[in-house]
Amino acid sequence: MVGRKGGSTGRRALKNLRHPDVFMTDLLKTQDKDGRNVSPVLSKECKNFMIDIDGTICDDVPNEEPERMVDVKVYEGAVETINKWFDEGHIITFFTSRTEAHREVTETWLAKHGFRYHGILFGKPRGGNYHWIDNHTVRATKFHDNFTDLVKKVKQIEVFPDEPEV
Repeated sequence: MVGRKGGSTGRRALKNLRHPDVFMTDLLKTQDKDGRNVSPVLSKECKNFMIDIDGTICDDVPNEEPERMVDVKVYEGAVETINKWFDEGHIITFFTSRTEAHREVTETWLAKHGFRYHGILFGKPRGGNYHWIDNHTVRATKFHDNFTDLVKKVKQIEVFPDEPEV
């Protein structure tokens, strides 16, 4: 493991590691209102990026045309931005609609372009229009033609009526 730049928070930039358990030291123990242990959370400083592949970091290639995955064009700024987040100690996981049958070509393509990440999840439902419901905070960003650092904006979102303010 390689220490994070400025490493005062104790988080680690994990060089070329792909197993999700490698960042267990980043997880904070949490308890419910009755003092029972519940699923741990990352510190507020550490983001858990779930990044799509097709149409987000490269041209969109449907699963029905896997031969195009070998040399699909990477989007400008994608490698640099994602690797910067990785180096800052954030967790990078690719979450793709590609199937397990596409694992080898996908991992080879990511390595060829120099992407640094912790994991890949295959089999994301196809079709978009996602509405993620989770007991952890979820922030969503729709990709629009330019891969750069994120900025903060206030947007109207749908929530459950009893959701506490964060």
